[in-house]
Amino acid sequence: MSKDHLSGFRLADDLFFVLHNDRTGRMRLNQRVTGLGLAGAVLGELMLAGRITAGMAVGEVRLAVVDMTPTGDNPTQEALNHIIAEPSHSFRTWLQFLGQTAQANVAARMIESGHIHRPRRSWLSKTPAYIPVDTNTAVWPTGRLNLAMQRRNALTEQDAVLLGLLMACGGERAFLWERDPEYLAQTTASLPAHLRELIAQTEAAVGDAVISRR
Repeated sequence: MSKDHLSGFRLADDLFFVLHNDRTGRMRLNQRVTGLGLAGAVLGELMLAGRITAGMAVGEVRLAVVDMTPTGDNPTQEALNHIIAEPSHSFRTWLQFLGQTAQANVAARMIESGHIHRPRRSWLSKTPAYIPVDTNTAVWPTGRLNLAMQRRNALTEQDAVLLGLLMACGGERAFLWERDPEYLAQTTASLPAHLRELIAQTEAAVGDAVISRR
């Protein structure tokens, strides 16, 4: 799996850092939204690497495998294997399914690569705390997006997807220092159609999850 040449991290790693507190290691959003966002990021990695794409089929948006070459890591390989085995499911179904394990799978990969410590649990909380090995590394994805927005710099394709997924999770209010609607719209509009679909489907899945909790 190729890595973005500027950040040095995979898309799901970057989103994981954004969605977890850089000191306590705990989720900033709720469990379901975090899982859906990270599921979107895992599928985004497959899209950025040219393994899958998205398009209309039988009246719904589905994922299609373009390249079955092994990815070299568990979260993306597991997702790719599922899509290969059961291609008839909708994009939304894959997000919901992968969202159940995405946080744990991405965390395991980041532990293995030395980016976060093994999770700590406490009697005060049922959710694990994924404390980063280096705080500066953990805050860099958020800082990178905010600096680019302040300066109105063009983002790499990976960072444009990262920003889109952050917005899809409803986290822009919490994580962006300032919001520039024109910049946000232009950034996501510049992406290829399948990556725009990724963001739209993730946003819709998050919306469904929020409504179901009410």
